[in-house]
Amino acid sequence: MDGNGRWANQKGKPRAAGHQAGFRNTRDIVEACGRRQIEALTLFAFSSENWRRPEKEVGLLMDLFLRALKSEVGKLNENKVQIQFIGERSAFSEKLQNEMVRAEELTNKNQGLKLAIAVNYGGRWDIVNATKLIAEQVKLGKLQPRDITADTFSNYISLASLPEPDLFIRTGGEKRISNYLLWHLAYTELYFSDVLWPGFDESELDKALAFFGGRERRYGRTGDQVAGKNA
Repeated sequence: MDGNGRWANQKGKPRAAGHQAGFRNTRDIVEACGRRQIEALTLFAFSSENWRRPEKEVGLLMDLFLRALKSEVGKLNENKVQIQFIGERSAFSEKLQNEMVRAEELTNKNQGLKLAIAVNYGGRWDIVNATKLIAEQVKLGKLQPRDITADTFSNYISLASLPEPDLFIRTGGEKRISNYLLWHLAYTELYFSDVLWPGFDESELDKALAFFGGRERRYGRTGDQVAGKNA
């Protein structure tokens, strides 16, 4: 969800206004995904690299995150959204960590949209963390190295309970993944939009979904095989 700061600069507003507009748009897009019966949505809210931003801006983001949790979780729960957070939480304040746990526990049994929020998350961290967990299982004798496969690894990665993403969307004009869900995106369709995040509305979401609908997903097979023809 890239472009909050640039959106604010273009309008002559402080970066804080951009983040607030970005939050409002996030709420709208989550609702739009729910209406379109999308099974799962993962949002890159705060990366492990975002700590490098100015201290004042990071503080603002943490405050906005905390207020958003308190104000939005009830409505999400009413709409049967199940929330989970992925990333290294220990860097956050105890109050914020408690709010994350509260949101997860409140919505745990919901059967609607599965909403994952990546906070203090990095794809490399995810892979290293999964490796550590697997190494611990080997150390305890519960897993043999010869039995470790890609499927085994996937069971220890964040979002193990969800199917791999079908579509990756990045707003703001940048053409890179930026350390996001590196393991998960092996066969994901990539969509890059020049629209800054606060302006990425439902019509832009539908453009991304139409792009996905036009893709032929072969997973190593030929086009004829996908079409069911002899090859």
